[in-house]
Amino acid sequence: MTAEQIRPIVLGILARIAPDEDLTSIDDSVPLREQMELDSMDFLDIVMELRKMYRVQIPEEDYGNLGTMSSTVTYLTPLLKDAAAPVAPA
Repeated sequence: MTAEQIRPIVLGILARIAPDEDLTSIDDSVPLREQMELDSMDFLDIVMELRKMYRVQIPEEDYGNLGTMSSTVTYLTPLLKDAAAPVAPA
């Protein structure tokens, strides 16, 4: 997958975890916790969703790489390079 394919996946996970948040104005360079009401459990839910969906293991020491949308996509790009992009429903 490419970075352009990964960003919507992360947005989809955020939408499921925080359904009341407006994700249309996410600034990729600003920490997600500053833009959304995410607590530590929500953050772990993001990590668990990625593990469940793509079998990606994110070690705790790498959690800092998931602070902004930009850093999250950058971190995930090599991990998901061989993963199949989800197919959009018809």
